[in-house]
Amino acid sequence: MKQIYICTDTITGLYSALHDAWKECRDAEAGIEIKGKTQQALFCEYRTVAECEEKAFKLERMIKRYLGYDAYWNIYHALLCSDEGKGTAVFRTLQESRRVRDSHKIMDHLGNPDVAKVFAMSRSVSNEAHMYEEFIRFRELKNGILFSEITPKSQVLTCIADHFSDRFPLENWMVYDKTHQTFLVHRAGESWGLVWGESLNEKTAREVSENEMEYERIWKGFFESISIKERENPKCQRNHLPLRYREGMPDFA
Repeated sequence: MKQIYICTDTITGLYSALHDAWKECRDAEAGIEIKGKTQQALFCEYRTVAECEEKAFKLERMIKRYLGYDAYWNIYHALLCSDEGKGTAVFRTLQESRRVRDSHKIMDHLGNPDVAKVFAMSRSVSNEAHMYEEFIRFRELKNGILFSEITPKSQVLTCIADHFSDRFPLENWMVYDKTHQTFLVHRAGESWGLVWGESLNEKTAREVSENEMEYERIWKGFFESISIKERENPKCQRNHLPLRYREGMPDFA
């Protein structure tokens, strides 16, 4: 009977499920499904796997050792994707790595549909994270915190954290992932962290400082003054800045 491992949609949860699946079914067919998005099928045995940092650490160490760091980062980014079949694709990629001569070159075997899927998901997440590094705009709130709200398809916060931590090391800032209800928080002079299970205070998030309001007014006035109406090209603008990235940007408020 096919084993299906159900886990939370987090890196630790997925790594924990992959750890158990690899330990028990490395030579058999198995699947990884996200909790709350499971579709029951015949002749399958379902098992819920709790998040376990020890299991996640063991799997991470195994991937780095036997598949290499390039494959590790591809797998890591793939598991941040919104695709519900990401866990199973990664598990089958791990199985495929045992059949190739050099497991460190597993991501070169794009003829395998699961390896190709992992590669495509990883590239999609990396591209989206790169876009948000370019398009995220912070607004200064009355309490002095720099705040931004985004609606990504994938869980990109850990991908962009180091970028903004390097840019604003001495600032208190926060990025709220509205899609996954997760906060990326940075305290001045310290490292960043993720926060789950908290709700956004909408009122506080909308109360911007007077300096912020003035800068936004000047910024918009600058663009209006240099704009040439007859040469406006909305289609070209959308190619450089798609509409879905504009939500939450003060430039388009």
